[in-house]
Amino acid sequence: MSIIPVPFLVCILILQLSSVNAKDLSLETYIVHVDVPDSQLLSEQSQDLESWYGSFWPTTPASSTETPRMVYSYRNVFSGFAAKLTSEEVKAMQGKKGFISARPQQVMQLHTTHTPNFLGLHQNAGLWKDSNYGKGIVIGNLDTGIFPDHPSFSDEGMPPHQLNGRGRDGTPLDHEGHGTHAASTAAGNFVRGANVFGNANGTAVGIAPLAHLAIYKVCSVECRESDILAAMDTAIEDGVDVLSISFGGYPREFHEDIALGAFSAMQKGIFVSCSAGNNGPFTLSLSNEAPWILTVGASTIDRTLRATAVLGSKLELNGESAFQPKALPQAQLPLVYPGIIGSDFSSNYCDQESLNRTGVEGKIVLCYIDTRTTKIEQGRKVKDAGGVGIILMNSLEEGFTTSADAHVIPATSINYEDGEKIMAYMNSTSAPTATIVFKGTIIGDKRAPTVAAFSSRGPSYIRSGIVKPDIIGPGVNILAAWPNSVENKTNSRNTFNLISGTSVSCPHLSGVAALIKSAHPGWSPAAIKSAIMTTADTVNLENQPIQDEKHLPADIFAAGAGHVNAAKASDPGLIYDIEPQDYIPYLCGMNYTSREVTKIFLRRVNCSEVTVIPGGQLNYPSFAVRFGSSDQTFTRTVTNVGEDNSSYTVEVVSPQSLNTTVNPRTLNFSKVNQKLTYEVSFSVPVNGGDVSVLQGYVLWKSAKHSVRSPVVAYYF
Repeated sequence: MSIIPVPFLVCILILQLSSVNAKDLSLETYIVHVDVPDSQLLSEQSQDLESWYGSFWPTTPASSTETPRMVYSYRNVFSGFAAKLTSEEVKAMQGKKGFISARPQQVMQLHTTHTPNFLGLHQNAGLWKDSNYGKGIVIGNLDTGIFPDHPSFSDEGMPPHQLNGRGRDGTPLDHEGHGTHAASTAAGNFVRGANVFGNANGTAVGIAPLAHLAIYKVCSVECRESDILAAMDTAIEDGVDVLSISFGGYPREFHEDIALGAFSAMQKGIFVSCSAGNNGPFTLSLSNEAPWILTVGASTIDRTLRATAVLGSKLELNGESAFQPKALPQAQLPLVYPGIIGSDFSSNYCDQESLNRTGVEGKIVLCYIDTRTTKIEQGRKVKDAGGVGIILMNSLEEGFTTSADAHVIPATSINYEDGEKIMAYMNSTSAPTATIVFKGTIIGDKRAPTVAAFSSRGPSYIRSGIVKPDIIGPGVNILAAWPNSVENKTNSRNTFNLISGTSVSCPHLSGVAALIKSAHPGWSPAAIKSAIMTTADTVNLENQPIQDEKHLPADIFAAGAGHVNAAKASDPGLIYDIEPQDYIPYLCGMNYTSREVTKIFLRRVNCSEVTVIPGGQLNYPSFAVRFGSSDQTFTRTVTNVGEDNSSYTVEVVSPQSLNTTVNPRTLNFSKVNQKLTYEVSFSVPVNGGDVSVLQGYVLWKSAKHSVRSPVVAYYF
């Protein structure tokens, strides 16, 4: 996708304003808020409004040659204007009737689905600048297709694509929305005014907006493996640089899975990013576990679309909803819970029969979230039954992870703890009441990022000796392109939606990989993965350890190496590289047969002639240690991609019961691309005692870089 001309025009405007400032350094742009008198309504003629605003200006007339100092007159967003003023003129305004306030304008960065900014990507700086926004990279998106007429996929200003292929027969049109959302998340263009029902408003942009997209429609109602592998085959032939795959199935052996196609892609230098799955928070629930795949879990961001449930007891409980009408018909309404009346399981989830039996007309209905359907459909059923609002409660497993959906009825989704408070309130009174107050978009949740409840968890079912997932990235309430209007608008192509899932976090990482590939075209897929993992954040915005859906410290099987930090990933200092042939002793060591390894490599392999290695010996940027074997030693080779003459010293953090030693403790590099090897020895308890998992990390630090590898000891 390309950067459309709008940002360039904004830059020109700023330069013009700067030239005005150069003439009179005392002038500064202020945002001025004023009252509108009863006789001057916003609906009246604009010239009258201009006159009212003009009444606040200095009495001394401007010369005819002076550049106009009114920048904007606002009519809809608020009552006021932006103007170039001196501080003395602002002081003079303060004494005038109707004046409210004036402040110097803020200099703001572009906002999107908000996630590029959250990941440390800023226009004309850092990784976006270094990678030229992913220019020259092709991201192959395997999904439900695309809605190509969406403004997120404008190709204005794009260089010619470098694909070997010329397209195939069949329509790539997306009738589901999933593929359009994923594609625009990875490489969507800048689109102003992106929002859902006015919420999460800003400029939408993908992670790598100058990368090309190659679309492979492999899913409609179902995603068939034959179609998927055929698409991967075609994508390899087409010469894509990154494959983004936001789906998966049950764990299967690497020779019986799309891991086959991913391995072939990796051999051709193609980076493969896959979603971890939405079967969390349960252990052993991962998809796409192969070590040559980046397995991506989901996290929250610091933005919420707040919808507050206010109970008759005055207790206020914050939830979320994308649909935020002005207000409910009255302050408090009767609150009912069909689960109290019905004894059957479905009553808790407000099935149609329980709604009819309860009598919900004119009432707010309390329901548990039903994972067998959508929250929007639950609200639709309540609306059809005559209800005027719905409060959706998380289960214990869903914890504090809430979603903002484009409901058809006033609604809020609340966490499990607050749901329990509502239940307690309803049990304390014979006439419970509630209302829902909508508070719009709130940015600055300091707990973010947290691991989403639905994000699948490790350890690897295949017992590969590899820590999975690899990384977590934004995957909750993400705004991106959608093929149709969830607001039922018929005259706009500027349509967006908020959805959640690891299928949303995956294209974020695909975009990050595209940026790194553009900045470092010679790096292998393993090197790019290493850079992403070893620079990941392990603390939240409060500088506390990243938490899970229960607000407890997230373990490695939930968060992997941590939360992606795109700004750091392009300059990791050291990388752990893996050549394709390095997987032969690894796979043979997993007791795969020669035939099975041959299937993966597409060339004959005889495991009896191979010196096999345990899984922990693969040159991976993490360490998996096995309970039951007292001493385990692994080697790692790191490549210096930082500066010449750089020195790294090791820091080890591990539980006392997991004695860890590193040799040597200092790595001295004389030049870039130099490789050095170190050895890590673990003295492991015969069993974990009362602890099933022990975790820590190995950290190599230089004057500029910190290269962190997670360590976990468990049964496998």
